[in-house]
Amino acid sequence: MDADTDDPERAGEGDTSPHLDLAGFAGPLAQLLALARAQEIDLREISLAALVDQLATALAASGHTTPLAHQGEWVVMAAWLVWLRSRLLLPPESPAQQEAAAEAGRLRENLLALQAAQGLAAWLGAQPQLGVDVFARGEPEWVGTALAASYQVDVVGFLWASVALFDDGAGDVNTSVVYRPPRHDLHSTAEARERIMALLASQPDGASLERFLPARDADDDRRARPGLRRRSAWASTLLASLELTRQGDIDLTQADAFLPIHLRPANVEVMANREPVDAGTLVTG
Repeated sequence: MDADTDDPERAGEGDTSPHLDLAGFAGPLAQLLALARAQEIDLREISLAALVDQLATALAASGHTTPLAHQGEWVVMAAWLVWLRSRLLLPPESPAQQEAAAEAGRLRENLLALQAAQGLAAWLGAQPQLGVDVFARGEPEWVGTALAASYQVDVVGFLWASVALFDDGAGDVNTSVVYRPPRHDLHSTAEARERIMALLASQPDGASLERFLPARDADDDRRARPGLRRRSAWASTLLASLELTRQGDIDLTQADAFLPIHLRPANVEVMANREPVDAGTLVTG
């Protein structure tokens, strides 16, 4: 029972129990029980048959609109009223009264167990449910998105192919055709390295990176992919300059972000011993 039902003046506040219209009382069931427990109403004037009939009618009319926990509370209230009424009908010292008191005690224990079970059920019902409120991995499932690769294998075909590897004629398989990637005739890093070292021998003060690019020839514009070839020239020249810098042969400097990169020899004396070449034949104009 709720604490509010112990106070007759507050029993009707927020009450959801059915309304009764009996001889000597008219009001909610919870208020009737509160008055009876406080001995402020004579239960001998209350017809238990009429009470049970009206309670049954209220239970049938409530249907699915009233929670099962509330309907259980109504039955518990009615059981308390029957027990209180039974104490008034029998003499206090008669064997029947003692047997009724023992039966009432067992009924009270059952009602208390029912009330505890209802409280536990209400607590369990309020907990988060796995797969609805919480998830096993702590986050919602990815709906409609496949993250793993999916493969379909013909098991029979796979087994036959495995068996074929052990056949005597497996060595006759033609393996002469070997896949070779297409050649795009791009600039290499080794050529860029030699070009940088040769040009720095004739330019001890160095120059910007673009001055070390390979010269364009007349066939560049007629090649299949001239843009790719030009990008390979920039990439190979930059990689060659980084490798030479790592080895300590040249120095790379850049005044600020996105400004030209300047190359100069790290050791001018070593560069002076190299044979200078014509810059016009190696770099772009």
